[in-house]
Amino acid sequence: MFREQAVSWALPREVTDTAELLLSELMTNAYRHAKAPADRQIWARATLSEGKLLRVQVTDASTTLPVPRTAAPEEESGRGLALVVLLADAWGAEAREAGVGKTVWFELGSTS
Repeated sequence: MFREQAVSWALPREVTDTAELLLSELMTNAYRHAKAPADRQIWARATLSEGKLLRVQVTDASTTLPVPRTAAPEEESGRGLALVVLLADAWGAEAREAGVGKTVWFELGSTS
């Protein structure tokens, strides 16, 4: 779905590819680490501002904010947030103002 939306926005291929990778990492982190009741859902949202700034958000029911870490060479996981830090123009995480959980987001300029 994200790729279809990116095409409709005429985002450059490299921005779309990077955003898709980072969205996948955030969704995977939410699925693997957000310890919440089974009836809670994970949501993703992408918006494009008039200034062509792409913002992608992933919301889950966990209140634990993510912290980047350095994975050891032999570890098979633990690099997702490091990719977000490295490839996004900006990123962050905050508790949801109205509701349960948190939102983790990143931004990419559409000409990146």
